[in-house]
Formats: sequence, C-alpha cells, structure tokens
Amino acid sequence: MFELIDWSRAQFALTAMYHWIFVSLTLGLGFICAIMETIYLRKGKDPKWKSATKFWMKLFAINFAVGVATGIILEFQFGTNWSNYSYFVGDIFGAPLAIEGMFAFFMESTFVAVMYFGWDKVSDRFHLTATWLTAFGVVLSAIWILIANAWMQYPVGMEFNLQTARSEMVDFFALVFSEVAIVKFWHSIMTGSLTAAVFVTGISAWFLLKRRDVDFANKSIKVASIVGIIASIAVAYTGDKSAVQVASHQPVKFAAFEAIYEGAESADLTLFGFLNSDKTLHNDEEVFNGEWKVESLLSFLAFHDMGSFVPGFEDLVYGNEERGIMGADEKMERGQFAIEQVRRYNQAVKSNDLETKNEIIGLFDRSTEEGMAFHDEYFSYFGYGYLTSPDEIIPPIGLVFYSFRVMVGLGLYFIFMFIAVLWLQYKNILGKYKVVHYILIISIPFVYISSQAGWIVSEVGRQPWTVQDLLPVSASLSSINSVNVITTFFIFATLFTILLIAELKIMFKQIKIGPQED
Repeated sequence: MFELIDWSRAQFALTAMYHWIFVSLTLGLGFICAIMETIYLRKGKDPKWKSATKFWMKLFAINFAVGVATGIILEFQFGTNWSNYSYFVGDIFGAPLAIEGMFAFFMESTFVAVMYFGWDKVSDRFHLTATWLTAFGVVLSAIWILIANAWMQYPVGMEFNLQTARSEMVDFFALVFSEVAIVKFWHSIMTGSLTAAVFVTGISAWFLLKRRDVDFANKSIKVASIVGIIASIAVAYTGDKSAVQVASHQPVKFAAFEAIYEGAESADLTLFGFLNSDKTLHNDEEVFNGEWKVESLLSFLAFHDMGSFVPGFEDLVYGNEERGIMGADEKMERGQFAIEQVRRYNQAVKSNDLETKNEIIGLFDRSTEEGMAFHDEYFSYFGYGYLTSPDEIIPPIGLVFYSFRVMVGLGLYFIFMFIAVLWLQYKNILGKYKVVHYILIISIPFVYISSQAGWIVSEVGRQPWTVQDLLPVSASLSSINSVNVITTFFIFATLFTILLIAELKIMFKQIKIGPQED
C-alpha cells in the first residue's frame, strides 16, 4: 500500500512539475506578445516592433505545444491512478475540467493558429484580437484548473450524497468565487506573468551581451520590466493574502511553513533556519540548529494582529482545550463515526431496514437542524476516519519549510531586480553593465525554481489530504499494481525529459537566429 501511495504521488508530481514548466511561461508570454503587437499598431506598424512580436510568438508557440502534451497526460492520471478520488469528487472536480476543455481550450487552440499563421492573411485588427484572445484563452484555461485545485484546499459549495457516497456540487458560484479560488487564481496568473517577464529580460540581456539586435533587446526589456515589476509586487500581495487564508483554513500547513511545534502568542517569524533532523513531535530536541527571527511578525502575517496565537503541531495533533483547538485523535473518532453511518446506511439498504435507513438519511440532511449539527460535528472530519495515527496530519516539514523560504526569498529578489532594471533603463545605462546582463540571464532558472517551490509549498504542505479534511491520499488510490505505476513513472520521466530537451534545443536555435524582418 505505502509503495503504491509513494509511487502514485511521485508520478503525479513528476507530471505536474514538468507541465508547470511550460504553462507558467505561456500564462504571461501571451500577454507580452499582445502588448507588443498593440504597440506595433499604435506606432504606425513599426517593423521593428513587428519582428519583436513575432520572435516572442515563436517561443510562446513552442511552449504552448509541449504544455498541451503534458497537460493531457496529467488529466488522464486522475482516472488511472486516483480513481477513488475521481469517484468521490467527480461531480465537483469534473465540472471545471469539462468547462476548461469545452470553452477555454477550444478558444486558445482556435486563435493561436490565427495568431501564429495569420500575419498578412487577416486584417491587422483581427490579428491583434486573435492575439489577445489567445492570451486570455490561456488564462481562461488555467482558471478552471485553479478553481478545482482551490476546492481541494478549501471544499465549499458541496454536499455528500449518501446514496452514491459521493460529494456533489450544490452551489457552483460558491465553488468559483470562493476566497481561496480568487487568491489562488491571481497568485498563479501573476506568477506566470513574472516568469515570462524574467524570461524575456534574460534572453534580451543575452542579445545585449552579444551586442546583437540591441534595439530589439531594449524594446523587449522595456515591456517585460514593466510587466515584471507589476507582477512581482502582485505576487507578493496575493502571497500574503494566501498565507492568511492558509493560517485560517489549513493551520497544519501553516505550522509547516515555519516548523512550529509549540504554539505561541506574538509568534516570531523565522527568516531562515537550519532544521534539526533529530526533532520530532515526540521528543524535546531543539527545532533549529540555528535561526534568524523577527519578533511577533509571524502573528501579524498570519492574522494581522501582533499578539495573536499561532498554533503549532502539538496543539493541532494533541489538541488545546484552552484555545478551543480539537486534537486529531478526536477528529479521527468523529470521522470514523461518520464513515460508520455510511456503512450502516449501505447495510440498511441491503437488508431493507427502512427505520435505520431513514434515521441515517436524517443525519445527512443539511436542511434540518439535526443534519447541520451532524455535518459540523462529524462529517466535516470525514477524512480523518481513514487515518491510522494522529500525527499523520503533519506533512514533510523540511521540504515545506525550505521551499517556502526559496519561494519568498526569490520573490523579493525579483521585486528589487525589476526596480533596478527600470532605474537603469530610465537612466539609459542598462547596456553599459555586463554584470547586470549576466544577472538577468541567470535569473531565468531562478524564476522557475521559485514557481516550482510555490507549488511544493501548496501541494506537499496539505498532505496527507487530496481534499482537505474529507479525503486523504491513502483513500484516493486506484486498485492497481504498484509495478505498473513504477513502470509508467520511468516511461513518463524519459518522455518528459526528451520533450524538455527537444523544446530547449528548438528554443535555443530560435534565440540564436534572433528576430527577423519580413
């Protein structure tokens, strides 16, 4: 069982991380292309802006194609590896994916052809419209995936159907406009815009370093740096909003951000620290071998109150009656009771025991006072009933802790980087400093590392849950042989690596060719 869990998680993580490499760039690069084409028309069809637009469109198209390939494989894995999950949440999770396929994907796939092949074949205005619609299509495609993911973090707008043992959507707008979905959407879209901005400035810096196509490089950096400064500040703002939501809705994940074992009022923020590998929940070892902290700042970031209490793993696992925090062991008992009612219902149906059947239907009926009480006191902890130990709720602390700092540290770095680039542009001296060109080039892998670290924080941080509090990973698996998962893991790893190498070779070739006049 554990081998199957580990390999199924590894396969999904592999596919998702490769997929995000390509998606994160296309989310922002489409808008940069659209902005450049708009400038091209407003500048009276300046051929230099046209060649710049077409150059970045080529790189957009390459990433778009590979992103589609990896995305299709990702969606298939819900049925192959996670069939119990798909059954439990299919009515909810399937709706955003279906909308994404029918509308957004159709829209971007249609207009990307016009954008790429329609130069001089359609009117200028129609082509510009197609470019903007392609950019919005990519975002539309992403929003439905992000809504589905946000629901997994914060399940709303659903009810449990006792007869089918599935979660079913009852409020579509609660799902779409949940506070977590809105923040996750803007944070991810701005992360994509930041990725594209760093990508464009880095490649443009290479042209400046080689003293090639200098005018093209300066034009590209001008657009990308403005996008970059807006995106980097927006990423920081939405990241703060997301952290506040995590502190309220996913306190265990928040505790993993900071490796908090004992809760405290006026909790200190750890800027950086070296975790003690010997520390566990069951010993008195020090958490850090060395750390740098800011007093009371964590409480302010979590709840915007310097004196607020931030719970730690001990509070969340064992409970804290004084703070009104229920322990995981009690939640497990309540979850087991809710699961037992589902079993009793199934037995009552088989034995035609109408009295027991109606009794349990009444428990799950949220339109009644009794049903609401049962939902709040028992069903809301349904997933805990599948756990075997209270400390299973703790995610891999080291991975989450260090990834969080990589994400935040690089996010701050990009803000200062784009401020410096804009200032150098304003002074018209950007081309004089080779060290700046090298920094911009080296920043390209940094932005990918930062965005991947963000997803690690989000997804690893909520383990062991596929759906927060309602369905753990252990209950989400398909009944398949682990050998099949191991085999396909290495097949996918090889395939994705080949795709990545091929994509990089094609992109490097196009970059070396550079922008071309018609």
